[in-house]
Amino acid sequence: MPTISFEFFPPKTDQQRAQLDRAAQALKAHLPEYASVTFGAGGSTLSYTRDTAERLRCEHGLAVAPHVSCTGGTRAELGALLDSYQAAGYRRLVALRGDLPSGMASPGDFRHAAELVEFIRERSGDHFDIAVAAYPEIHPQAENARRDLEHFKAKVDAGADCAITQYFFNPDAYFRFVDDVAKLGVHVPIVPGVMPISSYSELQRFSDMCGAEIPRWIAKRMQALGDDAKAVRALGADVVAQLCRRLLDGGAPGLHIYTLNRAYAPRAVLRRLA
Repeated sequence: MPTISFEFFPPKTDQQRAQLDRAAQALKAHLPEYASVTFGAGGSTLSYTRDTAERLRCEHGLAVAPHVSCTGGTRAELGALLDSYQAAGYRRLVALRGDLPSGMASPGDFRHAAELVEFIRERSGDHFDIAVAAYPEIHPQAENARRDLEHFKAKVDAGADCAITQYFFNPDAYFRFVDDVAKLGVHVPIVPGVMPISSYSELQRFSDMCGAEIPRWIAKRMQALGDDAKAVRALGADVVAQLCRRLLDGGAPGLHIYTLNRAYAPRAVLRRLA
């Protein structure tokens, strides 16, 4: 099996916490290298990421990489957060620019992820292994493809150790991105982010939000299945497993699986890769 990692989001209700626990319990059987926890930006939600990281680490025995975001955090706040993670023994972080939460007027003291990475290195030295985001299909807010590559290089130059991509379904986009950044002198591991498919409507919604492209052939085959949820899940697992095989055969260093705090769809993909 390849090296894998899972991404979870912070639950906010008892029901969501129970769902997270079920997913973590099932997925840790696949021996992930680590689990990442997305960032709750703005006010008291900062604690959700830290609390969820502790839950996964202490109750489920997982190595955890909390997400740290530019949005809404001052240098003092983010410095204190980094100090707390270092004191608690965390060795990985995922450093992101993040999206400005609705109703928040100020983006904080950092505008770009490269500035955040530089700050982490200044504050914590080499204590953390820092992952950053990559966009094989180009960040939806990028001026153009060249500027997007330059932004990615800036993050690596600032001290990032590796990258995790936004999910995609066109493997050629990933391989082209790796080749393009290599031409700029960037050779850090770039781990493809993988989105298992549980529901086509859910996939459409997430893809619209993040700018990921759903290939026409996948959309048409999913639409043809209508409300047959079982058939949609089976087709989704086949499609994503085929994508994963192509990526790994082409030299991808591992897989980072977006779980949405559910185990069924990720496990269906991993069973097909076993």
